[in-house]
Amino acid sequence: MDSSADKYAAAGVDISAADRVKELIKRHARTTLRQEVLRDVGFFGGLFELKGYKEPVLVSSADGVGTKLKIASALGKHNTVGIDLVNHCINDIFTSGADPLFFLDYIAMAKLDPDTVDGIVEGLATACRAAGCTLIGGETAEMPGMYAASDYDLAGFIVGAVEKDQRLDVRSIKAGDLVLGLPSVGLHTNGYSLVRHIFGSATAALNAYYPELGRSLGEELLEPHKSYYPVLKPAMHLIKGMAHITGGGLPGNIPRSLPQGLAAQLDTGSWEVPPIFSIIQDRGSVSKEEMYRVFNMGIGMVIFCSPQNWDEVRRLVPQSRPIGAIIEQYGEERLTLS
Repeated sequence: MDSSADKYAAAGVDISAADRVKELIKRHARTTLRQEVLRDVGFFGGLFELKGYKEPVLVSSADGVGTKLKIASALGKHNTVGIDLVNHCINDIFTSGADPLFFLDYIAMAKLDPDTVDGIVEGLATACRAAGCTLIGGETAEMPGMYAASDYDLAGFIVGAVEKDQRLDVRSIKAGDLVLGLPSVGLHTNGYSLVRHIFGSATAALNAYYPELGRSLGEELLEPHKSYYPVLKPAMHLIKGMAHITGGGLPGNIPRSLPQGLAAQLDTGSWEVPPIFSIIQDRGSVSKEEMYRVFNMGIGMVIFCSPQNWDEVRRLVPQSRPIGAIIEQYGEERLTLS
């Protein structure tokens, strides 16, 4: 007679594989442990002792990698999507001035594949270590019938903290302030559904070499989402506000970071748009307007500062460049691109 475990395996869930996956995750997570993590045994949640703050404000965010996962699956390369996820979440909470404390992940598959999970968690741990953030826990789920054989979903949850009196306050932004842009390293984690609609996700299309890129399309599309935390942290005392350029592009994200009554005017000729965006636009016959609504177009993070602080910001953050200015709002328009 089959044991209950055998029957569960016949139903598509392999408990033994899940146990192996847990050990792989523990191995990677140990490399990110901070002093504040409490190593108590017997709990079903991660414990974290918050130290070093007088009046801490906790800042949290949750996100996913989206259909970039389809590119990773098609190419069998899974060690970059974890980096994508952690860095995206870090950038989101950093727009309030928060430092990342700990991170949790959720991985769901039709059938748990230890090698795939190992690659994903390797990326998670790599990005957490770089930011001084603890990979404190997570969840893996084997869900036959919910996903196709090689498909999986990946989501992340981050908690950070900032001193109450050091939170970025967008009310300090004024007309005449500078809009500074920091370059992206490609698409980051947005616009992949449109990219797949244009190019497909066949291995042959992804392995095609593009001289403009100096590498294959797939290699370009799997370039990890950049974290702006380490480069901007030294200049926080000079920054009035930030906008992480994700889904919705510049028009969808900059207005979220501005007080009512103000708008941003950008000069799109003030930065170099990476060639991948021209390739997408030309191959897909996508309008310029839609390109700016869907993609970051080469700007991954925007910061706002006073003109008198520009020289010091430039010294501390050499990657930053002026791309526009804050103006009084007229009508409904909160962002203009010229």
